[in-house]
Amino acid sequence: MTIRVFIVDDHDLFRSGVRAEVGNDIEVVGEASEVGAAIELIAERLPDVVLIDVHMPAGGGRAVIEAISPNHPEIAFLALSASDAAEDVVAVVRAGARGYVTKTISSAELSEAVRRVAAGDAVFSPMLAGFVLDAFSSISVAEIDPDLDQLTPREREVLQHIARGYTYREIGEQLFISVKTVETHVSSVLRKLQLSNRHELSRWAQDRKLI
Repeated sequence: MTIRVFIVDDHDLFRSGVRAEVGNDIEVVGEASEVGAAIELIAERLPDVVLIDVHMPAGGGRAVIEAISPNHPEIAFLALSASDAAEDVVAVVRAGARGYVTKTISSAELSEAVRRVAAGDAVFSPMLAGFVLDAFSSISVAEIDPDLDQLTPREREVLQHIARGYTYREIGEQLFISVKTVETHVSSVLRKLQLSNRHELSRWAQDRKLI
């Protein structure tokens, strides 16, 4: 069975290297160097796995995952980054990535990581796995707000900006999304939290110190 892969990275040479080195059972069906183009092409080509860089302009890999995952949960994301910082690993996993490996990985190891993620496994470079375990084991049941937990990462970001007093246009500029998209997220948050307007939403967020 051929695994269809899409590559998102802003370095042309790196994308070329990945295309040349992946296994024979892995087909690269597209690539992008920018977040906006990546979102559009991934939604069009529907690959099995997306290899995604973490640090890129306009929100990086996390922005791509958050844009695609709600409508296409069947697509698996594997972060492939030069960064081994704990905060990067945790952030992209919280966004929905199934794994995180560094760019020091060998060709054979990368191909195997793609196969495992496509099969539904979670894959991490050995040193990075500890970051994920530490981050999630440190969250106690008492700390989880069931109302907040039902919101997507992007909805939480919009909620925080609302609490800080930003206008919809300013939120769009901060998060690199359109005003219409901001309005859609706000409507979704209001519905999920059973609130009536932006004023109630702002007060709800401030009461929970989400600013």
